[in-house]
Amino acid sequence: MTDLIAQRTAAPISELDRGRPDVALGEPGRPGRGGRRGNQRGTRRRGPSQSAWWALLFLGPTALGLLVFYIWPTFRTLILSFTKSGPFGGSEFVGFENYVRLMQDHELLGALRNTAVYTIIALVGIPIAVAIAALLNTAGLRGRSVYRTLYFIPVVTMPAAIALVWRMIYNGDYGVFNEILGVFGVDGRSWLTDPGTALVAIAVVGIWAGLGTNIVIFLAGLQGIPETIMEAADLDGAGPVRKFFSITIPLLSPSIFFVSVISVIGALQVFDLVYMMLGRNNPAMPNTRTIVYLFYEAGFLDNERGYAAAIAFLLLIIILVLTVVQFRLQKKWVHYE
Repeated sequence: MTDLIAQRTAAPISELDRGRPDVALGEPGRPGRGGRRGNQRGTRRRGPSQSAWWALLFLGPTALGLLVFYIWPTFRTLILSFTKSGPFGGSEFVGFENYVRLMQDHELLGALRNTAVYTIIALVGIPIAVAIAALLNTAGLRGRSVYRTLYFIPVVTMPAAIALVWRMIYNGDYGVFNEILGVFGVDGRSWLTDPGTALVAIAVVGIWAGLGTNIVIFLAGLQGIPETIMEAADLDGAGPVRKFFSITIPLLSPSIFFVSVISVIGALQVFDLVYMMLGRNNPAMPNTRTIVYLFYEAGFLDNERGYAAAIAFLLLIIILVLTVVQFRLQKKWVHYE
């Protein structure tokens, strides 16, 4: 009786597996470790070392690019900021002398003020882009692709071309802008040489040039809002304005937060528009010189590389602090559904 029960409860062995001790010695109902299924699994599974090599293979190019173009230049700039360049090359270690000079430089304070004003004006482009994106997202709008293309053209246009065109538009003698103002009886001025208007004029160009990118991002966020939420709002009797401020803006807040971060970083690094639209001898330069332009003057015109490196590292710290503040504040107004 005992032998009969043992035969019935034992695992069945197929004809192909007869005579194989590795299968016969396996656990009841499961093939042994050396069985056919076990061998197949063993050949398909990669060890930890193989997975690590594959990870390094795919991450290597990106990590190398970050090391060569970002991490090493940052580290090199930090070292250079503690040195002073000689008139015929070479450098000597001067400690914190460049940073002490930064704190006493009146031009740096003016550049920081101009950069802050430009950044604040540049942020005005965010609500403008949101409004345009909402209009382009209107159901049944014809020519939507054409409008997207027209708004995105400045993004793919060379900054030099943008600067030259807007210099002609702002020209005090034959500029188109003054001609338009003259139709309404308003006397124009030389917008790029007047210290009171030069920075605002450049900021307007920056807003216009960056609208395309912001609109594309906001359009993607608007198209991700579920239609069921809008239909529920319609059933509750909400109008277009109420839906825009109570539904669209909160659900679009992650995109607005992302655009605000990249807009602040880009505005703090503005240089090309100031350099190409004004010029070094422009009487409005003291009121439009940004911190990056001050870095350019110190490093490339005055050959003070150590001082320029200190300016660059100060800008890096400012960007890091403002970005951290933005990430802290986003917890109070950004809604991730």
